[in-house]
Amino acid sequence: MPPAPTAKPLTVILFNSAYMLTAVIGAIVQGNSEFIFYIVVMLLLIGVMSAVHRSVGLTTPLLWAFSLWGFAHMAGGLCPLPSGWPYNGDQAVLYSAWIMPHWLKYDQIVHAYGFAVTTWLCWHLLSKALRQPDGSAVRPTFGMLTLCAAGGMGFGALNEVIEFIAVLTIPNTNVGGYENTGWDLVANFVGATLAAVIIRCRSGITR
Repeated sequence: MPPAPTAKPLTVILFNSAYMLTAVIGAIVQGNSEFIFYIVVMLLLIGVMSAVHRSVGLTTPLLWAFSLWGFAHMAGGLCPLPSGWPYNGDQAVLYSAWIMPHWLKYDQIVHAYGFAVTTWLCWHLLSKALRQPDGSAVRPTFGMLTLCAAGGMGFGALNEVIEFIAVLTIPNTNVGGYENTGWDLVANFVGATLAAVIIRCRSGITR
């Protein structure tokens, strides 16, 4: 099959370029070696997503969803908190901020959102690759969506591997300990599950 035609939404490209350039400048000014590492990872991921888009043609809403995730990630590590805001950890940045003190952090919201979007991506790729015997599009059945949610959580686990590499190679990271990793995985699970439920509900399948 020929490659899927792809759109090139200029606003998405400009948005990503703007916040990445701002993040690079901010990380250099702050001397934040941890986020210089994450910026390199982000640039690699942007390259991967660009290749995926050229190959299968991602929808504009999906491109925007990933772009907003990237923005939230960069802002989380580089935006300092105002004095007096509650936070968890050693660094008073947005990622450490308590949304609900001792219950919910900004970091966990970003994890849930990001791997909900990744689950959506998995469904998009699966629905593009598969067809039913009569040639019609595959439906988001319970089994298909379980596979997509598992894929989203798998990418979430890969994210924890990347964070572990940061802990091993960079002093004074804001990654957190074992409990933080556990809550990150829980947030990934919640986001992936919610995405699967939304996809199912929007499909109109009732059984």
